[in-house]
Amino acid sequence: MAATTQRAARSTRLRATALALAATAALAVGAVGAPSHATAPARGDAAPHRGPSPFTGLTAPQGPVLAVKFDNARGARPHTGLDKADIVYVEKVEGGMSRLMGVYSSKLPKTVGPVRSARESDIELLRQFGHPALAYSGVRSSLQKVLRDSPLYARPHGRAPGAYFRNGYRTAPHNLFLRPAALLRTAPRASRPTDIGFRFGPAPKGGTPTERRTVRYASASHTFRWSPRQGRWLASFDGAPARSTSGSRLGARTIVIQYVTMRPSRYKDVNGAVTPYIETVGSGKALVLRDGKRYATHWKRSAATGGTSFTLANGRPMPFAPGQVWMVYADRR
Repeated sequence: MAATTQRAARSTRLRATALALAATAALAVGAVGAPSHATAPARGDAAPHRGPSPFTGLTAPQGPVLAVKFDNARGARPHTGLDKADIVYVEKVEGGMSRLMGVYSSKLPKTVGPVRSARESDIELLRQFGHPALAYSGVRSSLQKVLRDSPLYARPHGRAPGAYFRNGYRTAPHNLFLRPAALLRTAPRASRPTDIGFRFGPAPKGGTPTERRTVRYASASHTFRWSPRQGRWLASFDGAPARSTSGSRLGARTIVIQYVTMRPSRYKDVNGAVTPYIETVGSGKALVLRDGKRYATHWKRSAATGGTSFTLANGRPMPFAPGQVWMVYADRR
Protein backbone atom coordinates (compact mmCIF):
# COMPACT_ATOMS: atom_id res chain seq x y z
CA MET A 1 0.00 0.00 0.00
CA ALA A 2 2.85 2.35 0.98
CA ALA A 3 4.74 1.44 -2.21
CA THR A 4 1.66 2.20 -4.29
CA THR A 5 1.31 5.61 -2.61
CA GLN A 6 5.00 6.42 -3.24
CA ARG A 7 4.71 5.48 -6.92
CA ALA A 8 1.62 7.71 -7.29
CA ALA A 9 3.38 10.64 -5.62
CA ARG A 10 6.44 10.18 -7.82
CA SER A 11 4.24 10.04 -10.93
CA THR A 12 2.49 13.24 -9.86
CA ARG A 13 5.83 15.00 -9.38
CA LEU A 14 7.03 13.88 -12.81
CA ARG A 15 3.84 15.14 -14.48
CA ALA A 16 4.21 18.51 -12.70
CA THR A 17 7.84 18.78 -13.80
CA ALA A 18 6.90 17.97 -17.41
CA LEU A 19 4.15 20.60 -17.39
CA ALA A 20 6.51 23.19 -15.97
CA LEU A 21 9.13 22.46 -18.64
CA ALA A 22 6.48 22.66 -21.37
CA ALA A 23 5.25 26.01 -20.04
CA THR A 24 8.81 27.36 -19.89
CA ALA A 25 9.43 26.24 -23.47
CA ALA A 26 6.21 27.89 -24.62
CA LEU A 27 7.17 31.17 -22.95
CA ALA A 28 10.61 31.02 -24.55
CA VAL A 29 9.11 30.51 -28.00
CA GLY A 30 6.71 33.40 -27.42
CA ALA A 31 9.58 35.67 -26.42
CA VAL A 32 11.53 34.81 -29.53
CA GLY A 33 8.55 35.35 -31.78
CA ALA A 34 7.44 38.62 -30.15
CA PRO A 35 8.16 41.89 -31.99
CA SER A 36 11.50 43.36 -30.95
CA HIS A 37 11.85 47.02 -30.01
CA ALA A 38 15.65 46.95 -30.04
CA THR A 39 17.42 49.82 -31.78
CA ALA A 40 19.31 47.50 -34.13
CA PRO A 41 17.80 47.52 -37.63
CA ALA A 42 15.48 44.61 -38.39
CA ARG A 43 16.44 42.20 -41.13
CA GLY A 44 14.80 43.08 -44.42
CA ASP A 45 14.14 39.42 -45.21
CA ALA A 46 12.04 38.90 -42.06
CA ALA A 47 8.29 38.65 -42.52
CA PRO A 48 6.74 42.12 -41.97
CA HIS A 49 4.29 42.41 -39.11
CA ARG A 50 1.08 44.42 -39.41
CA GLY A 51 0.41 47.47 -37.30
CA PRO A 52 -0.28 51.21 -37.44
CA SER A 53 2.21 52.75 -39.84
CA PRO A 54 4.10 55.75 -38.40
CA PHE A 55 4.24 57.05 -41.98
CA THR A 56 0.53 56.91 -42.89
CA GLY A 57 -1.42 56.19 -39.69
CA LEU A 58 -3.03 53.19 -41.41
CA THR A 59 -2.77 49.56 -40.35
CA ALA A 60 -0.44 47.91 -42.85
CA PRO A 61 2.51 45.53 -43.16
CA GLN A 62 5.64 47.09 -41.70
CA GLY A 63 8.22 46.11 -44.30
CA PRO A 64 11.78 47.43 -44.65
CA VAL A 65 12.09 51.10 -45.57
CA LEU A 66 13.06 51.84 -49.17
CA ALA A 67 13.56 55.33 -50.58
CA VAL A 68 13.55 55.81 -54.37
CA LYS A 69 14.67 58.95 -56.21
CA PHE A 70 12.26 59.79 -59.07
CA ASP A 71 12.87 61.89 -62.13
CA ASN A 72 10.33 64.70 -62.46
CA ALA A 73 11.25 66.26 -65.78
CA ARG A 74 8.42 66.53 -68.29
CA GLY A 75 9.82 63.57 -70.25
CA ALA A 76 9.73 61.40 -67.11
CA ARG A 77 5.97 61.61 -66.65
CA PRO A 78 3.74 59.79 -65.94
CA HIS A 79 5.38 58.06 -62.98
CA THR A 80 5.15 54.38 -62.12
CA GLY A 81 4.54 53.24 -58.54
CA LEU A 82 4.69 56.67 -56.94
CA ASP A 83 1.04 56.37 -55.94
CA LYS A 84 1.96 53.38 -53.71
CA ALA A 85 4.54 55.27 -51.63
CA ASP A 86 3.83 56.01 -47.98
CA ILE A 87 5.50 59.42 -48.27
CA VAL A 88 6.35 61.54 -51.30
CA TYR A 89 9.02 64.24 -51.02
CA VAL A 90 9.29 67.14 -53.50
CA GLU A 91 12.83 68.55 -53.68
CA LYS A 92 14.48 71.40 -55.56
CA VAL A 93 17.53 70.51 -57.66
CA GLU A 94 19.84 72.31 -60.10
CA GLY A 95 18.40 75.04 -62.29
CA GLY A 96 15.25 75.29 -60.18
CA MET A 97 13.95 71.93 -61.42
CA SER A 98 12.40 69.36 -59.08
CA ARG A 99 12.93 65.73 -58.18
CA LEU A 100 10.69 63.42 -56.18
CA MET A 101 11.48 60.79 -53.62
CA GLY A 102 9.07 58.02 -52.67
CA VAL A 103 9.45 56.24 -49.31
CA TYR A 104 8.02 52.72 -49.22
CA SER A 105 7.23 50.28 -46.44
CA SER A 106 3.49 49.44 -46.39
CA LYS A 107 3.23 48.58 -50.10
CA LEU A 108 5.90 47.47 -52.52
CA PRO A 109 5.02 47.86 -56.22
CA LYS A 110 6.49 45.43 -58.73
CA THR A 111 8.18 48.29 -60.56
CA VAL A 112 8.80 51.99 -59.92
CA GLY A 113 10.37 54.78 -61.92
CA PRO A 114 11.80 56.45 -63.75
CA VAL A 115 14.76 56.56 -61.34
CA ARG A 116 17.27 59.43 -61.21
CA SER A 117 20.26 60.53 -59.17
CA ALA A 118 20.56 61.28 -55.45
CA ARG A 119 21.77 64.45 -53.74
CA GLU A 120 23.98 65.14 -50.71
CA SER A 121 21.10 66.43 -48.57
CA ASP A 122 19.20 63.16 -49.09
CA ILE A 123 21.52 61.65 -46.47
CA GLU A 124 20.40 64.14 -43.82
CA LEU A 125 16.75 63.77 -44.79
CA LEU A 126 16.79 59.96 -44.69
CA ARG A 127 18.68 59.54 -41.40
CA GLN A 128 15.37 59.89 -39.54
CA PHE A 129 14.38 56.52 -41.00
CA GLY A 130 17.34 54.78 -39.36
CA HIS A 131 19.22 52.77 -41.99
CA PRO A 132 16.91 52.64 -45.01
CA ALA A 133 17.78 51.39 -48.48
CA LEU A 134 18.18 54.10 -51.11
CA ALA A 135 17.68 53.47 -54.83
CA TYR A 136 19.03 55.97 -57.35
CA SER A 137 20.58 56.04 -60.79
CA GLY A 138 23.96 57.47 -59.84
CA VAL A 139 25.73 60.64 -58.70
CA ARG A 140 28.75 62.73 -59.50
CA SER A 141 31.98 60.85 -58.77
CA SER A 142 32.85 63.26 -55.95
CA LEU A 143 29.63 62.33 -54.13
CA GLN A 144 29.85 58.56 -54.63
CA LYS A 145 32.09 57.96 -51.59
CA VAL A 146 29.95 60.21 -49.38
CA LEU A 147 26.85 58.15 -50.11
CA ARG A 148 28.73 54.85 -49.91
CA ASP A 149 30.11 55.77 -46.46
CA SER A 150 26.77 57.07 -45.16
CA PRO A 151 24.54 55.08 -42.77
CA LEU A 152 22.16 54.43 -45.66
CA TYR A 153 22.14 51.25 -47.72
CA ALA A 154 23.02 53.06 -50.93
CA ARG A 155 22.11 50.87 -53.90
CA PRO A 156 22.61 52.70 -57.21
CA HIS A 157 22.28 51.07 -60.60
CA GLY A 158 25.91 49.99 -60.59
CA ARG A 159 25.73 48.17 -57.25
CA ALA A 160 22.45 46.33 -57.84
CA PRO A 161 22.26 45.87 -61.62
CA GLY A 162 19.77 43.00 -61.42
CA ALA A 163 17.23 45.24 -59.70
CA TYR A 164 17.21 47.85 -62.49
CA PHE A 165 16.10 47.68 -66.10
CA ARG A 166 15.62 49.97 -69.08
CA ASN A 167 12.10 50.64 -70.31
CA GLY A 168 12.10 50.38 -74.08
CA TYR A 169 9.11 52.72 -74.38
CA ARG A 170 10.96 55.62 -72.74
CA THR A 171 13.92 57.65 -73.96
CA ALA A 172 17.13 58.13 -71.97
CA PRO A 173 17.71 59.42 -69.36
CA HIS A 174 14.06 58.88 -68.39
CA ASN A 175 14.00 55.12 -68.98
CA LEU A 176 15.66 53.57 -65.90
CA PHE A 177 13.20 51.59 -63.76
CA LEU A 178 13.49 49.55 -60.58
CA ARG A 179 12.20 46.26 -59.17
CA PRO A 180 11.94 47.18 -55.45
CA ALA A 181 11.81 43.63 -54.10
CA ALA A 182 15.01 42.71 -55.95
CA LEU A 183 16.81 45.75 -54.59
CA LEU A 184 15.75 45.05 -51.00
CA ARG A 185 17.27 41.60 -51.27
CA THR A 186 20.64 43.36 -51.54
CA ALA A 187 19.94 45.28 -48.30
CA PRO A 188 18.62 42.58 -45.92
CA ARG A 189 19.22 44.72 -42.82
CA ALA A 190 17.32 47.80 -43.98
CA SER A 191 15.44 49.39 -41.07
CA ARG A 192 11.76 48.87 -40.36
CA PRO A 193 9.46 51.90 -39.80
CA THR A 194 9.86 53.96 -36.63
CA ASP A 195 8.39 57.23 -35.37
CA ILE A 196 9.47 60.17 -37.54
CA GLY A 197 7.26 62.75 -35.84
CA PHE A 198 4.03 62.42 -37.83
CA ARG A 199 0.77 62.42 -35.87
CA PHE A 200 -2.59 61.36 -37.29
CA GLY A 201 -6.15 62.10 -36.22
CA PRO A 202 -9.24 64.26 -36.77
CA ALA A 203 -8.72 67.75 -38.17
CA PRO A 204 -8.31 70.41 -35.46
CA LYS A 205 -10.55 73.43 -35.14
CA GLY A 206 -9.72 76.50 -37.16
CA GLY A 207 -7.79 76.48 -40.39
CA THR A 208 -8.35 78.64 -43.45
CA PRO A 209 -10.56 77.31 -46.29
CA THR A 210 -8.28 76.76 -49.30
CA GLU A 211 -9.05 75.59 -52.83
CA ARG A 212 -5.49 75.32 -54.12
CA ARG A 213 -1.89 76.03 -53.24
CA THR A 214 1.19 76.25 -55.48
CA VAL A 215 4.87 75.89 -54.65
CA ARG A 216 7.18 77.28 -57.33
CA TYR A 217 10.84 76.79 -58.06
CA ALA A 218 12.67 78.72 -60.77
CA SER A 219 11.84 76.11 -63.43
CA ALA A 220 9.07 74.02 -61.89
CA SER A 221 5.67 74.44 -60.26
CA HIS A 222 3.66 72.10 -58.03
CA THR A 223 -0.03 72.79 -57.48
CA PHE A 224 -2.41 71.02 -55.13
CA ARG A 225 -6.16 71.48 -55.64
CA TRP A 226 -8.71 70.28 -53.10
CA SER A 227 -11.25 67.82 -54.50
CA PRO A 228 -14.33 67.57 -52.24
CA ARG A 229 -15.54 64.61 -54.27
CA GLN A 230 -12.34 62.61 -53.79
CA GLY A 231 -11.57 64.03 -50.36
CA ARG A 232 -7.94 64.72 -51.22
CA TRP A 233 -5.57 67.21 -52.84
CA LEU A 234 -4.93 66.53 -56.55
CA ALA A 235 -1.40 67.26 -57.73
CA SER A 236 -0.31 69.04 -60.89
CA PHE A 237 3.24 69.51 -62.17
CA ASP A 238 4.02 72.55 -64.33
CA GLY A 239 0.30 73.15 -64.85
CA ALA A 240 -0.51 69.61 -66.04
CA PRO A 241 -2.35 66.97 -63.97
CA ALA A 242 0.12 64.60 -62.33
CA ARG A 243 -0.77 60.99 -63.11
CA SER A 244 0.48 57.48 -62.61
CA THR A 245 1.02 55.13 -65.54
CA SER A 246 -2.07 53.32 -64.25
CA GLY A 247 -4.04 56.44 -65.18
CA SER A 248 -4.87 57.45 -61.61
CA ARG A 249 -4.36 61.02 -60.49
CA LEU A 250 -1.54 61.62 -58.03
CA GLY A 251 -2.35 63.38 -54.78
CA ALA A 252 -2.94 62.88 -51.07
CA ARG A 253 -5.19 63.80 -48.17
CA THR A 254 -2.32 65.63 -46.47
CA ILE A 255 0.15 68.00 -48.13
CA VAL A 256 2.86 69.57 -45.96
CA ILE A 257 4.60 72.65 -47.37
CA GLN A 258 7.74 72.99 -45.28
CA TYR A 259 9.72 76.23 -45.54
CA VAL A 260 13.42 75.43 -45.30
CA THR A 261 16.83 76.85 -46.19
CA MET A 262 18.00 75.58 -49.58
CA ARG A 263 21.58 76.83 -49.82
CA PRO A 264 24.22 76.04 -52.45
CA SER A 265 26.07 72.80 -51.75
CA ARG A 266 29.69 72.01 -52.64
CA TYR A 267 28.60 69.93 -55.63
CA LYS A 268 27.67 70.77 -59.22
CA ASP A 269 25.94 68.86 -61.99
CA VAL A 270 27.53 67.94 -65.34
CA ASN A 271 26.61 71.37 -66.72
CA GLY A 272 28.26 73.23 -63.85
CA ALA A 273 25.01 74.21 -62.09
CA VAL A 274 25.30 74.23 -58.31
CA THR A 275 23.26 71.61 -56.44
CA PRO A 276 21.02 72.98 -53.66
CA TYR A 277 21.47 71.56 -50.15
CA ILE A 278 18.08 71.23 -48.44
CA GLU A 279 18.46 71.78 -44.70
CA THR A 280 15.88 69.58 -42.98
CA VAL A 281 17.39 69.87 -39.49
CA GLY A 282 16.36 73.06 -37.71
CA SER A 283 13.01 74.80 -37.36
CA GLY A 284 10.68 77.11 -39.21
CA LYS A 285 7.22 77.63 -40.64
CA ALA A 286 5.05 75.11 -42.45
CA LEU A 287 1.59 74.91 -43.95
CA VAL A 288 -0.39 71.70 -43.58
CA LEU A 289 -3.16 71.21 -46.14
CA ARG A 290 -5.95 68.81 -45.22
CA ASP A 291 -9.75 68.61 -45.52
CA GLY A 292 -9.92 71.66 -47.79
CA LYS A 293 -8.11 73.92 -45.30
CA ARG A 294 -4.61 75.13 -44.59
CA TYR A 295 -3.14 75.24 -41.09
CA ALA A 296 -0.20 77.43 -40.12
CA THR A 297 2.24 75.31 -38.15
CA HIS A 298 5.77 75.32 -36.79
CA TRP A 299 8.22 72.54 -37.66
CA LYS A 300 11.21 71.43 -35.62
CA ARG A 301 13.85 68.76 -36.10
CA SER A 302 16.66 68.81 -33.58
CA ALA A 303 18.97 66.20 -35.14
CA ALA A 304 19.35 64.21 -38.33
CA THR A 305 18.64 60.99 -36.46
CA GLY A 306 15.34 62.37 -35.12
CA GLY A 307 11.96 63.05 -36.68
CA THR A 308 10.19 66.33 -37.41
CA SER A 309 7.41 67.68 -35.21
CA PHE A 310 4.64 69.90 -36.58
CA THR A 311 2.79 71.99 -33.99
CA LEU A 312 -0.05 74.49 -34.04
CA ALA A 313 0.11 77.96 -32.51
CA ASN A 314 -1.30 76.55 -29.25
CA GLY A 315 1.61 74.11 -29.02
CA ARG A 316 -0.45 71.02 -29.79
CA PRO A 317 0.66 68.55 -32.47
CA MET A 318 -0.84 69.10 -35.91
CA PRO A 319 -2.62 65.85 -36.87
CA PHE A 320 -2.41 64.61 -40.44
CA ALA A 321 -5.20 62.78 -42.24
CA PRO A 322 -4.46 59.05 -42.45
CA GLY A 323 -3.00 57.98 -45.77
CA GLN A 324 -0.16 58.97 -48.08
CA VAL A 325 1.60 62.21 -47.07
CA TRP A 326 3.35 64.63 -49.44
CA MET A 327 6.23 66.70 -48.08
CA VAL A 328 6.95 69.70 -50.32
CA TYR A 329 10.07 71.75 -49.62
CA ALA A 330 9.76 75.48 -50.28
CA ASP A 331 12.28 78.29 -49.85
CA ARG A 332 12.27 79.75 -46.36
CA ARG A 333 10.36 82.98 -46.02
